[in-house]
Amino acid sequence: MIIQKLPWAGIHVQTKETNVVIDPLYNFPEKFGESHEPMIPFHEFGSVDAVFITHHHGDHFDPAAIIQFYGADIPVFMYTDSLPFASESGLTRIQGVALNESVTLGGITATATYAVDGVGDPQVAWIIDDGKKKLIHSGDTLWHGYWWKIRKTYGPIDIACLPVNAAVVQFPGMTPSGQPITLLPEQAIAATVIFEAEALIPIHYKAVHRPPLYTETPNLMERLQAAAAEKEVKLAVLMSKETYHVK
Repeated sequence: MIIQKLPWAGIHVQTKETNVVIDPLYNFPEKFGESHEPMIPFHEFGSVDAVFITHHHGDHFDPAAIIQFYGADIPVFMYTDSLPFASESGLTRIQGVALNESVTLGGITATATYAVDGVGDPQVAWIIDDGKKKLIHSGDTLWHGYWWKIRKTYGPIDIACLPVNAAVVQFPGMTPSGQPITLLPEQAIAATVIFEAEALIPIHYKAVHRPPLYTETPNLMERLQAAAAEKEVKLAVLMSKETYHVK
């Protein structure tokens, strides 16, 4: 299994038989201003057999780019509860997947499992299993109590792709809480320990930082490295296009 980092929260997963992407982004949401990292055309990461989406927010679900680079008829899998938000996407082969339901595609099995959205919208994490190795991609989840249940149900996870930016937001029409809506760097390390993963690949950081609307946590990388050293977790920090080989 080869994992390639895409901008923001996206990853490309390559196995011997099947290539998929999770949460690919190209059209950066205007409300966040300018991206702090380049948005890269999907074709530069190669062709894929399917797209998996954790949730419908515009920085995770980019139907216009999916259609532009993969075609409207590419298979797209998302949480059943998210389907109403994709009804006018233009995609013709969207399939809803229930929580803890699996789909098989070529050489992989993908399972929708627990995640908790920071503003209360429907969201899942995806477990990708190629028969030898497993990874989990947790969208932009915040801390929750399902980590142990995921570990017990699906066994050790080899690679954890987890958000780390601990974003604090002030969205219009919502009373500011001052609390992070995604995992803290230290929490991402803690979840990786629970999974008994060989490595954490940080996702969901760098591209978006537009205070006070959306504020990335300070000293993110220093905190992540310190927590990883304390818990003896391997940290695989990838730039876009860089890869991690799971042996």
